[in-house]
Amino acid sequence: MNRILTVLFLLLSIQMLQAQSKEDLFNFTYDGFELSGILNFPLEADPKGIVLIIHGDGQTNAVEGKWWYDVRHAMVHAGYATFIWDKMGCGKSEGVYVQGRPVADEAKEVLAAVEQLKKMKVPGAERIGLWGISRAGWINPLVIDQSEDIDFWISVSGVNDHETFRYLLEQNLRISGLSQDSVELITKEWHDGLLLSKSGASYEYYQNSTKHLQTNPLWQRLNGTVSEEGYYAYQKILEECTLNKETDLPLYVEDFEDILSGIDIPVLALFGEKDMAVDWKSTKSLYEAVLAPNTSLSIKTFSDCNHNMWTCTTGGLYEYEEAGWEYVRCEGFLRSMIDWLNDLDDKALNKK
Repeated sequence: MNRILTVLFLLLSIQMLQAQSKEDLFNFTYDGFELSGILNFPLEADPKGIVLIIHGDGQTNAVEGKWWYDVRHAMVHAGYATFIWDKMGCGKSEGVYVQGRPVADEAKEVLAAVEQLKKMKVPGAERIGLWGISRAGWINPLVIDQSEDIDFWISVSGVNDHETFRYLLEQNLRISGLSQDSVELITKEWHDGLLLSKSGASYEYYQNSTKHLQTNPLWQRLNGTVSEEGYYAYQKILEECTLNKETDLPLYVEDFEDILSGIDIPVLALFGEKDMAVDWKSTKSLYEAVLAPNTSLSIKTFSDCNHNMWTCTTGGLYEYEEAGWEYVRCEGFLRSMIDWLNDLDDKALNKK
């Protein structure tokens, strides 16, 4: 029954998006590769602008898989077009997908998309907004910092200035039922292993130093068995990272607070209170301290809501595999974005 309800929900949302919008395929070029995307436009009126949907971590199948269909429908309902595309090497996009790709490189890709939309005079391109989840919370501020063409930002499950995996690992180990001592031991091994890798330790030495981590069921599900090739590829990425002086964890965006403090466009930040992938409380505090003094900032949190904004019980990464799970959006999540965009439009009209 659960799977039937999920399929019906997906089909209904896709049908609503298709019924109330028109779709056009739209590709753009970045770094010599053609990336495959799709535009959705309101049917009855010219779009007020275009909202770019920026992904979090991992591979994508956004165009053919109808990713974020209900979010896109909400934007169309508010009178905006949307643009979503597949990462390099994913879907029909050219190139090779690279896990852990530099955030700065992903920001340049977004900038290339903005440039192409404007160059081609796509309807709505005179007003560009960014919507992004998780890792996009690093990407989008860089885009805003480097472009004068961004008019607003919707941040969903955004990240703070710290590396996020430690929080994810710690919280999900706890949810899996491990004792606090075991959680601390495995988390410490992960952090020690990261520092060893960054310092140039061999694959064999890393494996011998992280035996509890390597045999933990959650780690196995997240990463499988770390291959020697994969270890050295990630080591190269780590070697180029700066470590936070307080946490000894990688900084993926240096001077992140300074970049945030320079943002002067309206921002809507949405958080699930059972987000077990990023430390939402820390990000919320950072936004309040750094963004709020300089721009119009609206923050909303949703109880019983996980990282991807589905209603949940624990917020664990694999809760969706449990019996009784249903894909139900957190109450008010979609409506909050529609209302915020409508309010932005009203304020813009009043200024005129």
